[in-house]
Amino acid sequence: MESKIKILSENRSASHDYFLADRMEAGLVLTGTEVKAARDGKIQLKEAFGEIERSEAWLVNAHISAYSHGNIMNHQPVRRRKLLLHRAEIDKLQHETRERGLTVVPTKLYLKNGLIKIELAVGRGKKFHDKRESEREQEMKAEARAALGRRQKG
Repeated sequence: MESKIKILSENRSASHDYFLADRMEAGLVLTGTEVKAARDGKIQLKEAFGEIERSEAWLVNAHISAYSHGNIMNHQPVRRRKLLLHRAEIDKLQHETRERGLTVVPTKLYLKNGLIKIELAVGRGKKFHDKRESEREQEMKAEARAALGRRQKG
């Protein structure tokens, strides 16, 4: 059985700002209007990060816009949202953030078999010169692809 995945939001700046390593999938505790707004793609992960507090995982600073057809019971756009992970995964994240000084970065939010899931990556922040080097590598790869494309056409 093949699982259907629809990407609702991607954090494109994550790979630019961090060296990303381990990735894992987590569930997300959302209210009804948050689910409807997220399904409409009204979510921003750019400044969001994961946090482990009292053996619980939280998503902090993720912005889910208010649902357009919501009433006075609409949700707050920016709030802490609980992440659903196994105990071993939480312990691993806690070890890597506390002892190794890494950051939990959300990379994408997607719909999988009708459930909203989030992909988390463990990352180490890039310095300015690292970012410049990454951009240079991407430009070189793009130039190489363009040269190959010209050679095949010609």
